[in-house]
Parts: sequence; C-alpha cells; structure tokens
Amino acid sequence: MTWCITTCNFDIDVDLLFQENSTIGQKIALTEKIVSVLPKMKCPHRLEPHQIQGLDFIHIFPVIQWLVKRAIETREEMGDYVRAYSISQFQKTHTFPEDEEFKQRKQKAVSTVVEVSEVYAPQRRYRRQADAGELLDEESRVHSTLLEYGSEYYAVSPNIINALKLTPKIMKNLLWVPQAEEKKQLLAQGAQSVPPGMAEVSEEEDLQAAEELRIKTLMTGMAAMATEEGRLTASTVGQIVGLQSEEIKQIAFEYAEKAERSAEDRPERYGPVQQHRRMVASLNKQIQQRTKELEEVRPALSLHLFKQDQYADRLERELSSLADVEAQADSGLLEKLRALVAMNENLKQQEQEFRTHCREEMTRLQQSIEDLKIEFGDEADDQKVLKSLPLLHILHTWCSTVHNERSQLIDQQYNTDREKLQKIRLLMARRNREIAILQRKIDEVPSRAELTQYQKRFIELYSQVSATHKETKQFFTLYNTLDDKKVYLEKEYILLKLRLMFCFCVYINRAMASSGAKEQFLRQMEQIVEGIKQNRIKMEKKKQENKMRRDQLNDDYLELLDKQRLYFKTVKDFKEVRILDSRILMSKVSAVFSQKILQHLITPHSLPQRLSSFVSLSI
Repeated sequence: MTWCITTCNFDIDVDLLFQENSTIGQKIALTEKIVSVLPKMKCPHRLEPHQIQGLDFIHIFPVIQWLVKRAIETREEMGDYVRAYSISQFQKTHTFPEDEEFKQRKQKAVSTVVEVSEVYAPQRRYRRQADAGELLDEESRVHSTLLEYGSEYYAVSPNIINALKLTPKIMKNLLWVPQAEEKKQLLAQGAQSVPPGMAEVSEEEDLQAAEELRIKTLMTGMAAMATEEGRLTASTVGQIVGLQSEEIKQIAFEYAEKAERSAEDRPERYGPVQQHRRMVASLNKQIQQRTKELEEVRPALSLHLFKQDQYADRLERELSSLADVEAQADSGLLEKLRALVAMNENLKQQEQEFRTHCREEMTRLQQSIEDLKIEFGDEADDQKVLKSLPLLHILHTWCSTVHNERSQLIDQQYNTDREKLQKIRLLMARRNREIAILQRKIDEVPSRAELTQYQKRFIELYSQVSATHKETKQFFTLYNTLDDKKVYLEKEYILLKLRLMFCFCVYINRAMASSGAKEQFLRQMEQIVEGIKQNRIKMEKKKQENKMRRDQLNDDYLELLDKQRLYFKTVKDFKEVRILDSRILMSKVSAVFSQKILQHLITPHSLPQRLSSFVSLSI
C-alpha cells in the first residue's frame, strides 16, 4: 500500500527501510499514517487502522484494488514523459555508433551536393539590352529569359504528340509553334537549299528543317557574353519580342488538328505502337481484375488463418495439459493403459482390414459372376448362374455369415465395454465427491502455518498486556514507596517538633527545675523509641517476605525451564517416531499394492475386467 501511494505522487511519513519484526505500536502508527493519506487521494472506500492490522480482507481488498489501478494509471501517464526525459538526458552525453557514422556521412553528402549544385548551376550566356523595350506578354518574357541562358526550342512533331497524348488544348500552351507567315518564309528558305531530286518530302521533315533554320537565324542575332554576365544585342531582343503570342497559339492549334488528321490517315505507321498500348492496357486491366479478386478472397483467407492459429494454440495447450497429467500419473499404470489402447487400435485396424478384404472378395466374386453371365449368355439370370456355380454361392454365403458374426461379436464387446466404462465413471465421480468432502474437512482443521500465526498474535497480545500490567505495577510500587516516605517524613517532623519541645522544656527546666516535666519528657522519648523499633521490625518483616517471594518465583522459573526442555525433547522424539511410522506404513502399502497388481496380472481375466480392476486399484 505504501508503494502504491508513493507511485501516485503522494507523500507518506514512513521509514524508507522495511522492518520485518515491527512492534504493535509501530504497526499501528504505520497503518494510521496510511489511513490519513487515503482521503487526500480521494479514495472511495473507508478503511480503519485496526482493519489493516487485523487483515480484514473484506475491507482491505477494495482499497488495494483501487490503489493498484490508480498506480497503474499514474505510471501510464508518466511513462512517456519519463522515457522522453531519459532519452534527452542520455543524448546530451552519449551517442550511438550509428549517429557518429551518420554525422560523418552527412558532412560528406552535404559538401558533395553543394559541389554538384555549383557545377550544374545555370550560367547566363546572353543579356537583354536596356533600350530594347519592355515585354508585355508573359510567354514572351519566358522565351526571352530562357534564350538568355542558352535554351533552344524545337517544334513538336506528330509522333511526339501521339506518344505523349497531347490534346489541342495542351498544344495551345506550348512554348513555341511557328506562325503562319513565318512558317511560309521558313519553308521557302528551306526549299531553296533542298536538291531537285529530293523535292518530295513530308510535311514533318519540312517543319523540322524550317525549325532548325529558324533557330540558326535567331542564334546569329544573339551576341555572346564576353564575361559571365554578358549582354544580348538589340536585334536579338527585337526578334524575340516580335513573336506575337496570339498568333503562336493559333498556329499551335492548327498544327494539333493537322497532326490528328495525319495520324488518322496513316494508321499503318503507328500500328505496332497502338497494338503495344492495347496490350499494355489489357495486361493492366487483367492485373487490376486479379488484384480485385485477391482482395475479395483475402478476408476469408485471413479469417481461416486466424481460426487455424487458434486451433493450433488450443491443441498446444491441450498437449501441455496432457503432458502435465501424464507426468503426475503413475508410470506403470500409464504404460499398461498405453499397451491396452495400442491393442484396441490394433484390433480396430485388423477389423478394418478384414472388412476391406471382404469387400474386395465380394467385388471379385461379383465380377466373376458378370463374366460368367457374359460367357453363358445375357438371357441367363442370377439363379441359373448360381446353380451352375454352387461353390461360389457357398463361399459367398460363408463370407456373409462370418462377417455378420464378427460384426455382432464386435458390437456386443463394444456395448459391454461401454457399460463398464460408464460404471467406472460413476464410481470415479462418487470417489471424487468423497475426496472433495474429505478435502473440505481437512481444510477446516487449521494448518501448522495458521496455528503459528495464531500463536504469534497471542504472543504479541500477551506482550502488550504484560507491558501494561508491568507499568501499572510500577505505578503501585511507586505509590507505596512515596506513601512510606510520607510517613517517615511525618515522623521526622514529629521528632523535630519534639526536639524543639525538648529544647523548650530544657529552657523551662532550667527556668522552673521541676521533676514532673522530666518524667513526662522521658515517657515521650520512650514512646518515640518504641515506635522506631516497631517500624524497623515491620520493614525487616516486609523485606523477608519479598525475599521469600523472590526465591519462590526463581524456583518456579527453573521448574518451567525444565518443563520447556522436556517439551521440546518430547516434540522432537514424536517427530522422529512419526517419520519412522510413516515410512513403515508406506513400505507396507507399496508391498500390498504391488502384490495386488501381481495377483491381477496372474489371474486370467478378460481385457475389460483387467482395465476396470486397474482403475479401481488406482482410485
């Protein structure tokens, strides 16, 4: 309980070290401190110190259950925080070899990435002049910027359009497509450079040649950078700005339409590509369909696998329980039962083999009958065949009779064994009930540990009562001593008073010198001396009584010590005699049991009778 309270982050005023043999006062103080902390924790159950000290299970169990639940919840709440804090503290002073290796590789990788980025960084080759004017179109500005860094553009061919599946809408957004007028000029310039024998070229090849010629024309107007930050010439910038974006988009749209018509007119050029695409699409569709089928079958297979795992776990638990039972059972009896079970299984197997042999023989005989029917003619019936084959008929009848008798014998033996097994089970149940009754009666008798615990509790209670009695006796003795002291002080006061009176009388005698006062004084002195003698005699008598009482108690103590020694010696002798008696009894029982087993083994009985006798002996 103290551990649970401290785990829940509540303070309790107890000693850190555990004391095993604490006194009653220490235990009560500890229980009072525990009970005082429980209301602070808002415990829903009430508990008193005497209930903890007396081990009142009915009232202690709910509190213990609540404390353990609260401690587990607190540990779960603080577990992540403590784990994260411990990891952070560990990482402040320690590192793993993987972390060191990662840091080294990280530095090398960062330096390599920086070097590669610097090597492949874009370098400016041209620059637009300041007096060339501002570009209003975003597409023109993009073209101009990319040309400044040396990027080249080509017209998109129909093959690329079909391969990439570009629609006319996408073609409108291409960076560059030649305008109509510019296309005519480029085609005319390209036609002048073509030889007469190659005048018939396709539109695609003409377009590609015109595009190359256009790029050469634009690049001749570009001014190369003298330094890393070079400038563009005014003519180059003017040509770039001269490209009108609206006309470019119009030409791109017309080009896309012509490319689609060209693809429809010449399907033989793209036949293998389309066939490959259809094949890929078909395979993808088959893959998706197969994946869908597998996903549908997967839950059922998962459920079947889960059931198989549960069945395997249950079989393993049953095997382990059977192994435990087998380990606790008698080995000799177990071997006999195993031999009997093996014999039973062997008989069942022989019966099955005999039935199989009979079926095969019957099948063979039927086949022989069919062959004979075919041989003697289809019109012959079974009676004629059997009359012509009396030996086969007799053999068939004998096999059927033997099979029926064997089946009846097996069924009769099975019914007899089942009835005996039922009787054995009833007998076992009756014996189990008797054993349970005896077990409950044995449990009602207190064990040695319980008696020892009761003895310890009575000894503690006796120690507490004895301490209280001793303290009370000391108080009585102190009171008597103080009372005697008071009496002596009063007497001393009287003596002092008499002495003063005597002195006064002396003065009076000196003054008056009378004989009567002298006699009175002597009488008083004699009375005082007599009182002192009586007190002395009384004290000596009391001293003698206390001495005699001490001697008597000492004699009683020595006598009790002798009785204790005799008791321990008697208990030791009794234990030795009991152990010897139990050994002799066990040897006799084992001898009788082995003799009974030998008699049952030697006496001729049937198999079920032996089995029942073995079971009854084991019970």
